Amino acid sequence: MDIAYTVALCTHNHADRLVRTLADLRSLRQPEASWEFLIIDNGCRDATPELLAHHAWPSGWQVRVVREEKLGLSNARNRAIAEARGDYVIFMDDDETPDPDWLCAYERLIRAHAPDAFGGRIRVLFEDKRPVWLKDELLGFLGELNRADGIVPLTDPYTPFYGGNFGFRKAVCEKIGLFDAMLGRKGSDNTGGEEVDFYRRLLATGLRVWWTPEAIIHHRIQAEKLSRSYFLDLHYRMGRMEAIRKRGDGSRLPPPYLFGQLLRALRAVLQQWRAEGRVATLRREMNVAYFLGQIHGWAFGPRPSDV
Repeated sequence: MDIAYTVALCTHNHADRLVRTLADLRSLRQPEASWEFLIIDNGCRDATPELLAHHAWPSGWQVRVVREEKLGLSNARNRAIAEARGDYVIFMDDDETPDPDWLCAYERLIRAHAPDAFGGRIRVLFEDKRPVWLKDELLGFLGELNRADGIVPLTDPYTPFYGGNFGFRKAVCEKIGLFDAMLGRKGSDNTGGEEVDFYRRLLATGLRVWWTPEAIIHHRIQAEKLSRSYFLDLHYRMGRMEAIRKRGDGSRLPPPYLFGQLLRALRAVLQQWRAEGRVATLRREMNVAYFLGQIHGWAFGPRPSDV
């Protein structure tokens, strides 16, 4: 039997999160077309292999577990693409709970619009008390996303889908290539951006990308593990990676404008600190971390030709 959809989940040393994800997946409604569930064990050294080996899967599910030793989310996703038997590959993360209608919503989108790629809504779900300093404007950095309230095409390179809830026709990789292994999380390294790069290559090639708010995934957040340093580290690494890609094999001397942007960002932090206190300054501190990352990445980051 031909398989229409491959739901792919990549995981690395998150057995504690994966337990609930697998339990919640039992509520997933089955699409009309055939599908498979593909798990990429990305070099797990915790209890994940044992958990997957002994898990009782729902009756009728087609499940495969494949191990990818080369660490990195992009490497794991590329392995998922290589292993997928479905016409479409649909990705989710190991700390998410899909809405029961999630996969059926994507099936409706595929049948109505035959997209080359697509993304869906992500809602943040706090598993415990939300920190007082965590303002709504910061939820997007935890995965919260709703591009539109209706089903619409995505055409703006600055409004990508997010890596926790997206999919594409497997055949598009023959046109645009795979995920960039320089980007994406690697163990505890928070560097991301691989799905944004992939999305922009889709648009640049003229492929059709659609958005549906009906395909909802809940990104579970353990608020007690959140810290201001997480957001600062995330932005530092974002700045560093962007600078490495902009600089390419050019001069390692950072452009002067970066130092001006850093000084302005520092001044903004101090002004808000005096006016509202430290609890209000995180968003501006993130800008400081971003420009510090850009300067460091430009001066000391590896050259793409050396990776």
